[in-house]
Amino acid sequence: MAILPIRLYPDPILQKKAKKITDAKSPEIQELLFDMLETMDATTNCLGLAAPQVGKSLQMSVIKFAGKTFVLINPKIKSKSWKKIVSEEGCLSFPGLFIPVKRYAKVKVAVQDQTGKARVISGEALLGRALQHEIDHLNGIVFTKRKSRQKPQKIK
Repeated sequence: MAILPIRLYPDPILQKKAKKITDAKSPEIQELLFDMLETMDATTNCLGLAAPQVGKSLQMSVIKFAGKTFVLINPKIKSKSWKKIVSEEGCLSFPGLFIPVKRYAKVKVAVQDQTGKARVISGEALLGRALQHEIDHLNGIVFTKRKSRQKPQKIK
């Protein structure tokens, strides 16, 4: 296992759609997953990490929230609330930058887990925001592209 360097904006990999993973159980994907988790553990104030942020153009992200670890392989938003919330966000690829971003209040995301099994993750408030932020990374969208002119609201 290894702690991986975080790619910083304007690194081109951060603005490129990542490739789908065809074998979630492959040794390369499993090693990358463990390296990403170790990288997250070594980083302060880290809620999520996407493979492009560590230089791998692959559809994989990890989120650690409320004592749980979520592995998102080939994630796709399946449903979203009509309501949106503006809240302040930051990103490891933009150190020190925090801006208001408008996101859906609730989302349901279809993913494969680390074993390749299909799962659905439902998230609202901070988890919902993290899911959307990480999926954006996999689609080559950086959070500054979602900047809102509205003032941030409190999220629970």
